[in-house]
Amino acid sequence: MAEAVALREAGRREEARALLVRLAAGHPGDAEIAYQTAWAHDVLGLEADAVPYYEQALAAGPDALGAEDRGGAFLGLGSTYRILGRYEEAAATLRRGTEEFPEDGALRAFLAMALFHTGEHHDSVRMLLRLLARSSEDPSVRRYREAIEYYAEDLHRVE
Repeated sequence: MAEAVALREAGRREEARALLVRLAAGHPGDAEIAYQTAWAHDVLGLEADAVPYYEQALAAGPDALGAEDRGGAFLGLGSTYRILGRYEEAAATLRRGTEEFPEDGALRAFLAMALFHTGEHHDSVRMLLRLLARSSEDPSVRRYREAIEYYAEDLHRVE
């Protein structure tokens, strides 16, 4: 694994991917190897090939990866599903991720994108407005934070 990471860090992504594929084949139950292999495919634009590795990494259970990598696996798989046009699966995966990691703004942003594609525009915009209100450092957004959060709950409200 260390060699694969070193190859990736040196910009030798295809070599890292090939090594990780061999490692994954030899260690099919290793969630960390599966996650790194998924990631290696994803960065090379091989999204469809990344899916089974992401799925394997997440199927290993919540204790099989560290929190950062598990959150990354949810985001990676959900985003990959979305790129592949598998919008319902993207939304379901990202929802699971946000339930497990409720403070992860990136997961919520990607979930909002998936919800847009499933036609859940209201929920998508509401989620983005909440995220904006809670995380923005922009002074004008911070000044209107309470109002943004209030209207995010019901975008049809005009009072």
